Amino acid sequence: MPNPPDPAYKTETMSNLDAPVLLSMEGAVARILLNNPAKHNSLTATGIDLFIDCLNQVDANRDIRVLVVTGQGEKTFCAGASLEEMTSGDMTGDKFETLTDRLTAMPMPVICALNGSVYGGGSEIALCCDFRIGVYGMRLKVPAAEIGLCYPPNGIRRYVKRLGVTTAKRILVAAEVLDAEMLLRAGYLTHLVLQDELEVETSKLVDTLTPLSPTTVAAMKQLCDQMADGNLDLARVLAVTSQCHRSGDLKEGLAARREKRQPNFARR
Repeated sequence: MPNPPDPAYKTETMSNLDAPVLLSMEGAVARILLNNPAKHNSLTATGIDLFIDCLNQVDANRDIRVLVVTGQGEKTFCAGASLEEMTSGDMTGDKFETLTDRLTAMPMPVICALNGSVYGGGSEIALCCDFRIGVYGMRLKVPAAEIGLCYPPNGIRRYVKRLGVTTAKRILVAAEVLDAEMLLRAGYLTHLVLQDELEVETSKLVDTLTPLSPTTVAAMKQLCDQMADGNLDLARVLAVTSQCHRSGDLKEGLAARREKRQPNFARR
């Protein structure tokens, strides 16, 4: 089983429950909740700053092995950046890209529990996560081309890399609406469940991931992303592999297998 959490991180929750982004950390699991259902959980500039701050707190907690990102309500996971602030100039593509790049770079596995549909930049936030559990009845639509907005390069690259150029063009160029079944076939969703099964399915995946070696999981996540980007550095691969071996997790994992017990891996 995972090591017990550091007492300093036993449980942390943002005190302002009306904040647009809420964070809780307990044991090995962190949860970020988008908390603006009246606006389809869209993010203002302040909300993005809060989101990034939550990610930094999670990254600083060495006990955290899995991060779950979800939204409040059952209608929409996230509608992306606030259109009102885009109109006023308070929201910029660079600011949103800072968030998506930070989320992609998180070292631990990130699960997106899609409590509802995704629109605009909300679909990219989910795409930054390693696993996306969707619900029947959800939809995806990115209306960028309908409002004259060109996605930033990192965002376009992310769609093409993870979904392929054909699906990326359907989403970004044609602004098609894709339903849950289509999203599962396209690889956007990794799991598809009924709405009332979302919490259970998310917990199952959390339970699968938390006992694993955090050092090895972080290394293989990084290498998978580098391979998908086509910028794999062999020297970096050898360094990361060596780091995993030096951590002692391999020795512990083999010993646990021989002794028919759960391994007790080191903290991240």
